[in-house]
Amino acid sequence: MLPQVNKILYCTDLSKNASYAFQYAVYLARQTGADIHVLNVVEQLSGDEKLTLQSYILNQSSREEFLHQRLNHARAQLQQRQDYFWEVIAPTEKALRTKIVGCEVVEGYPVQTILRRSRELGCDLIVMGAHEKGWLHTLLGSVAKNVLRESRIPTLIVPRPEKKAPAE
Repeated sequence: MLPQVNKILYCTDLSKNASYAFQYAVYLARQTGADIHVLNVVEQLSGDEKLTLQSYILNQSSREEFLHQRLNHARAQLQQRQDYFWEVIAPTEKALRTKIVGCEVVEGYPVQTILRRSRELGCDLIVMGAHEKGWLHTLLGSVAKNVLRESRIPTLIVPRPEKKAPAE
């Protein structure tokens, strides 16, 4: 007997495919009655990036403001995507918005943060989209690939939707 899905961790990088993957998270929540926790991880700056930031923004408070704005921008973009999704969804499905029990934007290393939050939240399933990074990551982005490899709970990686051929 498979375990019941009660909590879904939907991970988004705010790409177009992530929005497509959100449809799957909502569908699965409807089918299973599960709650959805939304997570966006803003990648932590590398040592070189921090050094560059210090070189160009000499004022400490200005650097802190810049870093704070990165998170605020991601929060605003996530809220905008959520609002749009619920605006265009079928009216009969709008009640599913109550299944979103948490929505957070955090700074960190994506793979480790996703896995840690899935454990902390007691999630039964991770849903995320495959990332578009060119031919090196033909099928999966490196984050999706590593989450899939390291996760101890089922993980659904939603591929990019097939592009429709133009009508002739």
